[in-house]
Amino acid sequence: MGFYTTQVVPRIINVACGMKEADPLRRRVCDGLAGEVVEIGFGSGLNIPFYPATITRVSAVEPSDLGWRLAGRRLAATRIPVQRTGLDGQSLLYPDDSFDAALSTWTLCTIPDAEAALHELRRVLKPGAALHFVEHGLAPDESVRRWQHRLDPMQQRLFGGCHLTRPIVDLLTDAGFTVTELDVFYEKGAPKVMAADSLGIATTGR
Repeated sequence: MGFYTTQVVPRIINVACGMKEADPLRRRVCDGLAGEVVEIGFGSGLNIPFYPATITRVSAVEPSDLGWRLAGRRLAATRIPVQRTGLDGQSLLYPDDSFDAALSTWTLCTIPDAEAALHELRRVLKPGAALHFVEHGLAPDESVRRWQHRLDPMQQRLFGGCHLTRPIVDLLTDAGFTVTELDVFYEKGAPKVMAADSLGIATTGR
């Protein structure tokens, strides 16, 4: 990975994903999390202020050393133990049935093999456990989708491999999850091509 990917992209993401407009969505997606939680795409810890007190521990999966350093102040401010325990969401170093819940926020767009990451999440979650997610991906409207396909190559180059066109719900169901709650919408104040969000809960289905 080059300088731009390791030193610039994490800072861009920290600012772009840290805008106050995203706070209500982070609060919604974190609501109901409890027990031992694995969070993939931890980034700079932007979800930390929204962790409910019912969480006992967070195992953070984050490949970027800079992203982890940028999380320093948020980590210091929380009483919930957070430990960086993995670098690759596609290969989680945990035993089967390890976690009570999982969290993923605007992460599946960037993981090179999202299918593998979801299969890994399902493996390490306890039977009946839930994945809380908010992800941007393929828009519900065909006119927006056309622009997403046009802009996707540039998006990937500028934002560290981020895709605009991943079908989030299909990825979840193909990995064996059962989507039990789902809200599909465009984020207010953002271009639709980059802000077609799916927010919900998916259980392991076993």
